[in-house]
Amino acid sequence: MRSVVLAVGAAAAVLVVLLAFLWPTVTSSVKDLPIAIAGGSAQVAQVEKQLESSADGVFDITTAATRDDAVKLIETREVYGAIVLGDTPEVLTASANGAAVSQLLGQVAATIQTQANAQAAAAVQQAIAAGKAPAGTVAPTITVTVTDVVPLSADDARGLGLSVSSFPLVLGGMLGGILISLLVAGSWRRLVAVVVYAVVGGLGVTAVLQGWLGILQGGFLLNSLAVGLSMFATAAFIVGMNALIGRAGIAVGSVLTMLVGNPLSAAAQPLQFMTGPWGEVGQWFVPGASVTLLRDLSYFPDADASGAWLVLLGWAALGLIGMLVGHFRNQRVVAAAA
Repeated sequence: MRSVVLAVGAAAAVLVVLLAFLWPTVTSSVKDLPIAIAGGSAQVAQVEKQLESSADGVFDITTAATRDDAVKLIETREVYGAIVLGDTPEVLTASANGAAVSQLLGQVAATIQTQANAQAAAAVQQAIAAGKAPAGTVAPTITVTVTDVVPLSADDARGLGLSVSSFPLVLGGMLGGILISLLVAGSWRRLVAVVVYAVVGGLGVTAVLQGWLGILQGGFLLNSLAVGLSMFATAAFIVGMNALIGRAGIAVGSVLTMLVGNPLSAAAQPLQFMTGPWGEVGQWFVPGASVTLLRDLSYFPDADASGAWLVLLGWAALGLIGMLVGHFRNQRVVAAAA
């Protein structure tokens, strides 16, 4: 009977893991992608109407006065791309935001180009019919240029490295927390071990991701700090939970990190594509905050990354509080027993 229960429990655990990892992807949809439109008010209104008709709910549109303003919005990650209207229409993308965004904006460029050429041809035909243009007049071909404002590194041209690297960071933080909880005795020794682990891990992982593979960009030390803080936050939280509630705390910390935070991290897609509020919720966990922070540091230095830093610091603080509370509680128990 015991073997049957164990088998059923193991199968149930597999199903939970499967659902945790697949559910965010299966239930996601292309929606609410922030983009900007720059141009004259009449042109902007016309394109907005066309997008609402052909792609209702896909875009969250912001207007920009000029192309430079649209570029600034992209560089600060307030929008993921932009449409610049005028005599030479242009679609601005940022491949550093991910392949899904670039592909979607490429489709928008093709649609705008087709519609613009159709409108130009219709205008010429009307002019011919009204005798304002000679027969056989051909409308000029309108080409919509696609410009990558924030391109990916040549070493990670498809952006897969940045997306995939989020999982080893999650796993690394978990393994550190679990091993330190099980193998290191004493609260202060565990705290020192977590700090050393985060420092060494931050420098080592960044050396591989940036120095060797070229996945991360920007300042090496700042990236190392972000990676190290991510690993520290996860490891410290697991060690803190272990100090508070024993071995069950290891499971709590691991489940929150691996089965909740990691699937909701939006590492491979815009967080807006996730169902309901879960994309935003995922940014309050270590995996989501760390992948956003590393993307910002690498490709969007003008973006406000304070939220991601604060989330990581918050989880690190929770872990430290757990260690301290567990330490002093155990001291009182020992003193009472004596």
